[in-house]
Amino acid sequence: MSRANGPLGLFVGISLSVLSIAVPAGASGPEGQITWAVHTTLAPTWFDPAETPGIITPFMVLYALHDAVVKPMPGKSLAPSLAESWSASPDGLVYEFVLRKGAKFHNGDPVTGEDVKFSFERYRGTSAKALKERVAAVEVPDPGRVRFRLKSPWPDFLTFYSSATGAGWIVPKAYVEQVGDEGFKKSPVGAGPYRFVSFTPGVELVLEAFDHYWRKTPSVKRLVFKVIPDESTRLAALKRGEADIAYSIRGALAEEIRRTPGLTLKPAVIQATFWLYFADQWDPKSPWHDKRVRLAANYAIDRKAINEAETLGFSKITGSIIPSTFDFYWPPPAYPFDRARAKRLLAEAGYPNGFDAGEYFCDVAYANLAEAAANYLQGVGIRLKLRPLERAAFFKGFSEKKYRNIIQGASGAFGNAATRLEAFVVSGGSYVYGSYPDLDGLFQEQVSELDRKKREAILHRLQQLMHDKVMFAPIWELAFLNGVGPRVEESGLALIAGHAYSAPYEDLRLKKP
Repeated sequence: MSRANGPLGLFVGISLSVLSIAVPAGASGPEGQITWAVHTTLAPTWFDPAETPGIITPFMVLYALHDAVVKPMPGKSLAPSLAESWSASPDGLVYEFVLRKGAKFHNGDPVTGEDVKFSFERYRGTSAKALKERVAAVEVPDPGRVRFRLKSPWPDFLTFYSSATGAGWIVPKAYVEQVGDEGFKKSPVGAGPYRFVSFTPGVELVLEAFDHYWRKTPSVKRLVFKVIPDESTRLAALKRGEADIAYSIRGALAEEIRRTPGLTLKPAVIQATFWLYFADQWDPKSPWHDKRVRLAANYAIDRKAINEAETLGFSKITGSIIPSTFDFYWPPPAYPFDRARAKRLLAEAGYPNGFDAGEYFCDVAYANLAEAAANYLQGVGIRLKLRPLERAAFFKGFSEKKYRNIIQGASGAFGNAATRLEAFVVSGGSYVYGSYPDLDGLFQEQVSELDRKKREAILHRLQQLMHDKVMFAPIWELAFLNGVGPRVEESGLALIAGHAYSAPYEDLRLKKP
């Protein structure tokens, strides 16, 4: 097939129906339970694809409860799912999806073109404006077919629609209209391999295998996601057998997993970059307006030491907010740790004794990284007060532009350099507090550029300018360290390239007694 995000060439159909063959899990059906010790609070907003922010956390749930038209899967960045095939017109203006026959929601309703159209139109998460501005119409010529007409050729349509956002994850129109948005989040119905059983806020989410999932019947009967924010408590649950998989175990606790018989440490560098965002750099009255101050902050942080202490050296030090695995990534030089140079730059900027820099906002699940970075900044005189917030609240405040001074940004969302730039760098992005005209101009220039090499050159230039302007203090591409217990044969970790969590859930297996 000519990949559908390359819209030039013949009107090419994709036939990958071999992937639609259901594979029985076994004569006895789904059995047993896998329990996760989850590092962050789960929020109902993540049960609804329409509200997907530009981070990976909701996909921990989406891959179980819901299904997408096309989505990342093992070995494929875009794999047919609820659509068994898709095609793009030679002029790049029309994308057509042929839906899979027999795909059903958990309430028994078939997945139809009207559900696909409805899900796109109600999508209001990250990049919703960018998507809808470029789509002229969504047509449903028959229940098994959906056609998107674009206003102009857009080579990234599939990347935005199918991986970087939740717009292509499908909900049942009739059910949502019946229960409303809030009712849907309380009792979500999807077309994924697991159906909703119960959710106790702050405690756990329980899901059960959906026997009629089109790809295969899951092997494991029940999935339980227990919320355990404290890292040592997660490890204790894993050691006692109360959890089978413990997310995000770092430093000395990760070493303890290595020493514990029966437990396995699974480190994986994922597509999650972390950075400090200088939210006040556009304010002439702020110290962060001075590029020398932003450079000083970059030189003040010993990223290598933080990496060794927190992720046992597995993370990848980076000078970019774009993951190195993404298409159109430009590799900037990483900043070395140079405290003397940082102090010199601060003195040149008029702050020989440093300054009180206000608050440092972060997701509480990564407060340890924030504490380490803040201590290094303190070492050159940049004094900050940490403001850790629960994850859903943190990203809500981030997107509503409620913070100032320093924001510890992060994203493990799928996509490419353009999708990450759209969300975090250029005007109109969900997490953008300001931008620069030259960056905005280059971004708009690449949107409709169909020549891949020319587009790559534009996106590389944009990233070079970001580096020159010192918009961020990039830290690392995270090595997500997880512990796996002795009952698990297939954890699903790292099956999908770059993905942070276990998936696809229907591939998980317990060891046989």
